[in-house]
Amino acid sequence: MSKKNKKELEKTGNEIFESPEALEHTVEESTEFLQKNKTAFAALTAFVAILLAAYFGYSYYMDEQNNLAQEELFSAVFYFENEKYDLALDGDGNHAGFLDIISDYGSTQAGNLAKYYAGAIYMKQGKYDEAIAKMKDFSAGDYLLQSRSYAVIGDALLEKGQPTEAASYYEKAANNNANKNFSPVYLKKAALAYEASGNLKGAISAYKEIVEEYRGSSEYMEARKQLARLNALASK
Repeated sequence: MSKKNKKELEKTGNEIFESPEALEHTVEESTEFLQKNKTAFAALTAFVAILLAAYFGYSYYMDEQNNLAQEELFSAVFYFENEKYDLALDGDGNHAGFLDIISDYGSTQAGNLAKYYAGAIYMKQGKYDEAIAKMKDFSAGDYLLQSRSYAVIGDALLEKGQPTEAASYYEKAANNNANKNFSPVYLKKAALAYEASGNLKGAISAYKEIVEEYRGSSEYMEARKQLARLNALASK
């Protein structure tokens, strides 16, 4: 803004506060504007009110749905932990299983968690396509659980004979909020998958990351050994 325009703006502002007549004129203009546009303002106010009501109503509904899903989830998790996977998936006739919870409450936090459990069960049952589908549909704020879901997808892809795709998911698991406790484990899986696919460069890179970034991990010594072996192979 130029100095001239700034001074004019300041002058206008001062006139309004220093002159009662100018202030009255400004109020009259504002009132006239509101009168001319009162229909539009009323419509806008009503629209905003509807949006707010819808938002709070939806939030309340989702909270209630999540509470119901949590109650159903308790029984399914109990069966899962006791390795009664069919009951965990399909329910026992009195309590819903993970599949029904996903169907009825899929958009809730509990419904989302049910997708993870269902994917884990399918993996244990050797139903790899179903496991992949459920894990891909799962999304978690908990980075450890999210990383684990990526690794399960990698495991399923490896079982399906797709080591290159499996390696990419292991890498994804390792790099999802990378940490010393789990990233080396997933990087080792990635290295094994890369080597299985014939990608020595990818395997070397994964082992090298363990050696350079996770020296204190239990995978460190094995990674050093495998890195030396693969470097020797690559140099032939």
